[in-house]
Amino acid sequence: MAAKPRSASKRSQRTELPPMQEASSDPPLSRERIVAIAVELLDAQGIDGLTMRRLADRLGSGVMSLYWHVDNKEDVFDLALDSVLEYRASPETGESPDWRGDVVHMLENWRARMLRHPWSASLLPRRALGPNILSRLEMLSKTLSRAGVADADLNAAIWSLWNYVMGATLTRASFDLSEEDRAAAQQRLTRLSEHYPTIERSRLLLDNDWDGTFRKGLDFLLDGLSPR
Repeated sequence: MAAKPRSASKRSQRTELPPMQEASSDPPLSRERIVAIAVELLDAQGIDGLTMRRLADRLGSGVMSLYWHVDNKEDVFDLALDSVLEYRASPETGESPDWRGDVVHMLENWRARMLRHPWSASLLPRRALGPNILSRLEMLSKTLSRAGVADADLNAAIWSLWNYVMGATLTRASFDLSEEDRAAAQQRLTRLSEHYPTIERSRLLLDNDWDGTFRKGLDFLLDGLSPR
């Protein structure tokens, strides 16, 4: 008696293989990629918006995988902050005779980077300043020392410039009034000019030349640091 042929359905069940999964197109997880995505997340949602879960989701990985590359969320903050404050000086910086120009370039770059990443000002100072921030401070110290600032005055000079940059950055980032709001505030000041004559005359509340004001104020400080 001839054997019955196997049915096509049974044959297909025996030979059918599970579909191959497509390879992930995401680049491999690394500290550099974690920091880059953390900066994107901080730019979009601020400090409170960065959690390890949200960061892992953005990276397409599990939370525990992050800890092969970073210690914790505070470590991510430290690394993200240091990455956005990198300063690539020209080869002449620190050696040119124009010490004021070098300082202005350093501090304008510092302010511009923090304004590009507003969360960064809130994270300074950190308990562990990163190599980019320390290199920036070292370069500033060398430049001021070369300009003739005495060692006894060097710390006061550096902190004065630090405070100026930080204050100017935080004020610019938070003082976000529309032209209509400015005009209304100035009109109110005009009505009260008897009490506030000087700032009304200078039209203080209409002045929105943030870059020019920063540079002029920096010149005032550097005038005080110039060798006597």
